[in-house]
Order: sequence, then structure tokens, then C-alpha cells
Amino acid sequence: MSRLIGTKRAREMWFLCRFYNAKEAMEMGLINTVVQLDKLEQETVKWSREILKNSPTAIRICKSALNAVDDGHAGLQELSGNATLLFYGSEEADEGKNAYLQRRRPDFSKFPRLP
Repeated sequence: MSRLIGTKRAREMWFLCRFYNAKEAMEMGLINTVVQLDKLEQETVKWSREILKNSPTAIRICKSALNAVDDGHAGLQELSGNATLLFYGSEEADEGKNAYLQRRRPDFSKFPRLP
């Protein structure tokens, strides 16, 4: 909670057990938007459809990265598994596999070395 809304606000919430209305929750960054209850499902479907227009792999990696901090070793394992899956589908991985099968040294020179 302190990462989400700051240490001072989190302490206030936990120590004082106060209730907050939707406007207050939005102002402190606890929620993203406020909608009327009868529009909640419609807004949820709208957000979901917008997310589904994006790259499934990118969304998967982003979710893993965001969750890794709080999920400990399980979160890091999920993130590394997704990164490995992404790598295996790349041209760079194909070069390594093909070089192995052809019993030659792989040529990774065409792939950028990013920091």
C-alpha cells in the first residue's frame, strides 16, 4: 500500500481505519477512475477491450514485471519464464538453434547489444 499511495497516507489508512469516498480514493491515487455503479460493467468491458487490442506478449511481460516485486521468487520466476518464452520466438534464438544444428558458430552480429 505504501508503494501505491505513499508511506504517510498508508499509515493513516491502517492506523486510523478511516473510510474514504471515491473522490478521496482517486485523489490519493488508490483508484484510476470513478463511474456510476450502473456503468461499472460497461466501463470494465471498455477497458478490457482496449487492453485486448495490444500485444498479448507485451501485456503478459508487463503484468509479470509489475507483479514480480510483490510476488517474491514466484514473481521473478514468472517474469523470467515469460522472457524466455519471448526469446525462444525471436530471430536471435533461431540463429543460435540453427547454428547448433548446422554445427557452426552462431553469428549474432546483426542483433543489437543493448545495455
